[in-house]
Amino acid sequence: FQRELCDNLRMTIIPQNAFQGMNNESLTLKLYKNGFEDIHSHAFNGTKLNQLILKDNKNLRRIHNDALRGATGPDVLDISSTALESLPSYGLEAIQVLNATSSYSLKRLPPLDKFSSLLEAVLTYPSHCCAFRNLRTERQNLLFSIFDNFSKECESTMRRPTNEMLDDSNSTLLWSAERKTHSFGTDYESSPYSYSTIFDDSEMAGFDFEYDFCQPKVLTCTPEPDAFNPCEDILGYSFLRVLIWFINILAIAGNFTVLLVLLTSHYKLTVPRFLMCNLSFADFCMGLYLLLIASVDAQTSGQYYNHAIDWQTGGGCSTAGFFTVFASELSVYTLTVITLERWHTITYAMQLDRKLRLRHAVPIMLGGWLFSIGIALLPLFGVSSYMKVSICLPMDIETGLSQAYILLILVLNVVAFVVICACYIKIYIAVQNPELVAANKDTKVAKRMAILIFTDFTCMAPISFFAISAAFKVPLITVTNSKILLVLFYPVNSCANPFLYAIFTKAFRRDFFLLMSKLGCCKSRAELYRMNYFSAYNSNCKNGGAATAPTKASQAFLLLSALEKPYPAPRDTTSHKENLP
Repeated sequence: FQRELCDNLRMTIIPQNAFQGMNNESLTLKLYKNGFEDIHSHAFNGTKLNQLILKDNKNLRRIHNDALRGATGPDVLDISSTALESLPSYGLEAIQVLNATSSYSLKRLPPLDKFSSLLEAVLTYPSHCCAFRNLRTERQNLLFSIFDNFSKECESTMRRPTNEMLDDSNSTLLWSAERKTHSFGTDYESSPYSYSTIFDDSEMAGFDFEYDFCQPKVLTCTPEPDAFNPCEDILGYSFLRVLIWFINILAIAGNFTVLLVLLTSHYKLTVPRFLMCNLSFADFCMGLYLLLIASVDAQTSGQYYNHAIDWQTGGGCSTAGFFTVFASELSVYTLTVITLERWHTITYAMQLDRKLRLRHAVPIMLGGWLFSIGIALLPLFGVSSYMKVSICLPMDIETGLSQAYILLILVLNVVAFVVICACYIKIYIAVQNPELVAANKDTKVAKRMAILIFTDFTCMAPISFFAISAAFKVPLITVTNSKILLVLFYPVNSCANPFLYAIFTKAFRRDFFLLMSKLGCCKSRAELYRMNYFSAYNSNCKNGGAATAPTKASQAFLLLSALEKPYPAPRDTTSHKENLP
C-alpha cells in the first residue's frame, strides 16, 4: 500500500498518530516537497512502514526521538535534501537503506549499534562512511562469531554447480544436522551460546544457509573517504599524538619567555630587540596552532568521523588555519629581515649614517604583518580553503587561483631561505678573515651560522618539496604521512628560534636574571651580570676614547657583536648606576 503527499507548503508538522488505522499492510509513505518543519512523537504509531520518503522537505529540521515509536520499520528511510540536524534515537534498527544525500545539517550520526540491519547508506559527508566501514548487520555478527566451523561447508557449497546447490529444504536439514552435531546447551545456564537464547524457531525456519551465511551481505556506503580525508583521527599516528604535546608546549613556553623578558626589560628597545619580539610572537602563534590541533585530536580520538564536519567547517579549523599560515609567513619574513639586518650591520659596521634605525624597522615589519595577515585571510574568502583536511592547512588546489596561491607561498618561502643562506655565507666570509678574528671565534661563528641554516633547511625543505609536487597535482606523499611532516618538521623553527636567537645569547641571560631579581630570585647572579656588564662598558669607553681611527680589531669586535649580542648599549648610564647597591 502506498500513500503520497507532496507539494503542500502549508503543512508544517506531522502530529501524533497521523497515520494510525490506515491499514495493516506494508505501507510506503512518500511525503516529499512539503513545508514540514517538525515531526512529533509517535507520528507514525500503528503503521507497518516499508519505505518512509521525506526527501526535499527543505525546512524539516527536527524528528522527535520517538517519532517512529509504535511503528514497524521502516526498511528504507530517505531524508535527502532536508535540514535535519539529527536522526531519531528509536526506530533505526529495521532500516536497511538510508539515503541522506544533500543533508548538510546532518553532521553527527546516532550510535552505530542503532543501525543493526543497515545494508546500504548514501550520505552527504565521506567521513560518515568511516563509521560504517567495518559495520556488519547484527545477524551476520552473530553468525560469524558462533559458527566459524561453517566455513569449510561454505567452501564445498560454493564449488558445486548451480543446479546442485542446496534448496531451502536441504538448507534447513543441513542446519538441523549441524545443530545435532554440536551439542550446545538447551538453556542459558548450561551454555551461553544456546540456540534457544539466540534464535526463535520462527527465525530458524526462514534461515537459508547458502544465502544468509555463505554469501553474506556487505554494507556499502557512499561517498567513500578520499585521499584528503582518510578514515583516521586528526593526527593519525599514536606517537604523533604524544609528540605534538611536547613540541607545542616547548614552542609556547620558549617564545612566551622571550617575549616576557624582552618586553619587561628596562634596556632601550633596539632594532634587534624589536625584530626578536616579532619573531617570538609569530612562533608563539605557531605553538597555539599545534595546541589547538592536539586538543581537538584528544577530544575526538576514536570518533573523529562524528566530529569531522563540525570541526572542518566550523570556526575552530578556520582559526587554526589562520594561525598557522599567519605564524609561518610572519616567522619566515622576520627571519629574513633579521638576517638582512645582521648582514647590513656587518657590511656597514663603520658607517654609522647607514645604520638601520628603529624608524626604518617599524614600517618594514608593518609590511610583513600586513602581508602575513592578507595571505592568511585569503582561504577564508574562497582562495583555497582550510576545510579540505583535518589539520586545517590550505590544501585545496581545485581552481587555478587556489593553485597559484599555494605556489606563491611556497616560492616565497624558498626565496627567503635562499636569501638567508646567501647572507650567512657573506657574513661568514667577512668574519673568516684571520686579520679580523681569532681562529677560535671564527669556528664559533661558523658553527652558530651552520645551526641557523640547518634549522631553516630542516623546516622548509621537506615541506616545500612535497607541497610543490602536490600543488602541481602530482602528490608524492599521502595526507596521513604529511602529518609526520606537520609535527616533526613544520614547527622546527618555532621551537628552535627562541633558543638560537635569544635564550642562548649572553645578553638575554643577563636580562632574564635581572628580571628574576626583581621578583626576588637569583639576586646574586643578577648582581654578577651587572658588574660584568658595566666593567665591559667602561673598558670599551676608555678604549674608544683613546682610538683615533677605526681599526681592524674594532671592526672584528663589531662583527662578533652583531652575531653574538643583538642587544646593544643601555638607554643611559645613570639609570643603571641607580640599580647598583
